[in-house]
Amino acid sequence: MRILGNIIWLVFGGIFVALEYFVGGLLLCLTIIGIPFGIQVFKLGILSLWPMGHSVVGENYAGGCLSLCMNILWILVGGIWIAVSHLLLGILFCITIVGIPFGMQHFKLAGLALTPFGKSIK
Repeated sequence: MRILGNIIWLVFGGIFVALEYFVGGLLLCLTIIGIPFGIQVFKLGILSLWPMGHSVVGENYAGGCLSLCMNILWILVGGIWIAVSHLLLGILFCITIVGIPFGMQHFKLAGLALTPFGKSIK
């Protein structure tokens, strides 16, 4: 069921979301300052490619103060808008019963998009 859900996710827009994240990650990695943010965008891209069956968990070593500062900077620069877009898409998908599993995946992506530093995908 997980494989079927991932295939349906890819066909109905998941591939475009993942490509946007990968292009954004490559653009961020062009500068030395943007590399940590580019890595987090790649993390979002990987999860948006195959979201069914994966979960977002906090790392054992979350990075402490540096992780907190990077998450605050991430939110201020654009993470809030990414999270809001996934939240709105999740609400839109949850209108129908068939779309609820896909809406839940957007809610998972919204949580990761809000504070990606110190989290990993399992």
